[in-house]
Amino acid sequence: GCRIGQATPAATHLLKIACEVAVGKRAGMHIFGTDYDTPDGTCIRDYIHVEDLAAAHLRALDHLRAGGESKTLNCGYGRGFSVREVLRTVEKVAGIRLAVSEGPRRPGDPSALVSRADRIRQELGWAPAHDDLEHIVRTALAWERRLLAQPMT
Repeated sequence: GCRIGQATPAATHLLKIACEVAVGKRAGMHIFGTDYDTPDGTCIRDYIHVEDLAAAHLRALDHLRAGGESKTLNCGYGRGFSVREVLRTVEKVAGIRLAVSEGPRRPGDPSALVSRADRIRQELGWAPAHDDLEHIVRTALAWERRLLAQPMT
């Protein structure tokens, strides 16, 4: 089962919002900008499974405990997915159509943000175990269903 996930009540994270729509917690959602210089016109971002993110944090703590110096390291898979790709995957995994509206871009949103994670792999030996969008979505959806069934206090 799904034991960890994002529990921020006013989240703005695309995957969280899409899963909340899929489980009926939100009526619908909005795509900000469909005219970016990307294959489908929507922004591209790097998504990471919550367990891979947690594992990276544990590696960082081990490094610091062993006397390693503090440093800034990107954590990601080094490739991204567009807003539309994420929404299509949520629809596929949930087996429903999401209510989605479209509008203009938000100021300052770049067309693509994808992290380079070479240094964390080399310096901390971190490697992702869940680099698969469908798996990431399936887990996030299971988490939202769990939150709906057992609201946190």
